[in-house]
Amino acid sequence: MHLIRPSRDEDLDAITRIYGHHVLHGTGTFETTPPSVADMTTRRADVLTKGLPWLVVEDGGEVLGFAYGNWFKPRPAYRFSVEDSIYMAPEAAGKGLGRALLAELLAALERAGVRRVMAVIGDSANAGSIGVHRALGFEPAGVINACGWKFDRWLDIVLMQKPLGAGDSTPPKDCV
Repeated sequence: MHLIRPSRDEDLDAITRIYGHHVLHGTGTFETTPPSVADMTTRRADVLTKGLPWLVVEDGGEVLGFAYGNWFKPRPAYRFSVEDSIYMAPEAAGKGLGRALLAELLAALERAGVRRVMAVIGDSANAGSIGVHRALGFEPAGVINACGWKFDRWLDIVLMQKPLGAGDSTPPKDCV
């Protein structure tokens, strides 16, 4: 049975290992050198200090994936828009855990007051990420062609977006 929960400090080794796998073997991230546990600790702390969620999914006590949202851009006008990130361990592929994790992340982002979530998906051939975002109601927002170079080839990024809650139909509470 899987459990989706807020991440804890003791999850950082697993989070770093999962992300490192994607850095070294995948095109979902354009990083080329895996970050250290200290780097991932700093990244997670940055997200949490903004009041945004960083979740993990575990099965049998083993962390099999993580997801978080961080401001889309650092300027104040973007404070209701986030970019999501989700990474799953290779052994978790095809089990529906990524979809469940992303769905819970979206609910947590909405509770945090986020109105729009952007997916910036590395590699237009990344059918898994594109598919899970589409299944959860994300719509295409565009493609930036050949903007990354990894594994000796040019890679696109696919932009997708999803409104949360009232979306853009009303002003946010702190702006009324």
